[in-house]
Amino acid sequence: MSRFCSLSSGSSGNCVFVEHRGKKILIDCGFSGRTIEKLLEKIGENANDLDGIFITHEHADHVKGAGVLSRRYDLPIYANKGTWLSLIKSCGKIKEENIKLFKSNEFLNFKTFDILPIRIHHDAKEPVGFILYLDNKKITVLTDTGIIDEKIAIEIRGSDIYYFEANHDLEALKRGPYTYPMKVRIMGNMGHLSNEQSAMALADALEGKNEKIFLAHLSDTNNSADLCKLTVENYLKSCGLDTDRDIKLEVARRYEPSTIVEL
Repeated sequence: MSRFCSLSSGSSGNCVFVEHRGKKILIDCGFSGRTIEKLLEKIGENANDLDGIFITHEHADHVKGAGVLSRRYDLPIYANKGTWLSLIKSCGKIKEENIKLFKSNEFLNFKTFDILPIRIHHDAKEPVGFILYLDNKKITVLTDTGIIDEKIAIEIRGSDIYYFEANHDLEALKRGPYTYPMKVRIMGNMGHLSNEQSAMALADALEGKNEKIFLAHLSDTNNSADLCKLTVENYLKSCGLDTDRDIKLEVARRYEPSTIVEL
């Protein structure tokens, strides 16, 4: 059996829980260790039972609690070289045997998981998304990218679960309080996906086989759950995808766990 849950998602912090055949991992740890422990408790899990941590990139909203959890529970942290070079400064002292390196765009095997870290486009050292292959099931975890290039588009097709960035509404961002340089950064190729960009990428990837979509990493300032979901839903419907029957759409919550999906 496999289980997937977004423990919390947004511009203030991100953490995903995945279980496959009894082995349990976190993807990103963007909150304090204690907060992540409490989030795990809300879904009936205990941090003592975790097997490892996987990091997409070094920004604080993805790594804040990684060092604490690694030290407290003797957990390996997996990241690529570029991320580790930045992460080690903010993570604190990690046991050498728990510093694990992977190469972007190359498969790695961990316990019961087959994982492909794919390079994405963000203003970090070496950011990645993760595609998890769990026997005959496939999960895409992809946030913090300014664009979806052809290689990414090909790799993510056919997933059963998409945990997918829909960071901002473009007009809300343009009208909003951020400085002009910040707006340019977010809208750029190394920034974040808008609701519309997310919808277009998902429409290209989906096969209408009852996939579950979590719209993730929403901006608290330039987006809302209702607007995000409506924008993506309407676009998918315009492409002939039935969001009432063939696709399950949910916005990953900011400070609470999402629905637990079993595969």
